[in-house]
Amino acid sequence: MKRQFELRIIQHQPGDMAMELSEKDCQSQAVRIRGLPLKVMTETILNLLKKQGHRPTELSPKRKAPFPLDEAPGVRLALVLLALKPMSKPARMEEVLSGIAVMSDEEVYYWYAKCAGGPHATRSRKALRILLAEE
Repeated sequence: MKRQFELRIIQHQPGDMAMELSEKDCQSQAVRIRGLPLKVMTETILNLLKKQGHRPTELSPKRKAPFPLDEAPGVRLALVLLALKPMSKPARMEEVLSGIAVMSDEEVYYWYAKCAGGPHATRSRKALRILLAEE
C-alpha cells in the first residue's frame, strides 16, 4: 500500500502563510514551514503541484482543502521541508533544494527514512544539510 500525503495551507497570521505536510491516515508528526524557507521553496512547491495535476492559481491562502500528493512527490517534499526548516541562509537553502532535486527516488527514500523520525533524526538532517550545502 502506497503512502498518501496532504499539503495544507495554513493562515499563520494575516498576510503570513504557512504550509503543513503530513501523511494521510497516519499519526506521524506533520512538518510545518513558513517564512523565508517557504519563500525560497515556493517554485519547488508550484512545480510539484503542477506535476500532480493542480493549477498554480490553486496555491492561495484562502484554500481550505488539502492538496493530495502521491507517495514519491510527498516523500521528496517532506525531505525538503525537514532539511530547510531550521536554515536561515537563502544561498544554502537553494543548494539543498538543488541537491534533493537531482537525487534518485531511492536516495530520497533513504534520507527520508533517516530524517523523518527515530532517535538520530536530528543528526541525520544535519548530515544531509552538510552533504548538500556544507552547512
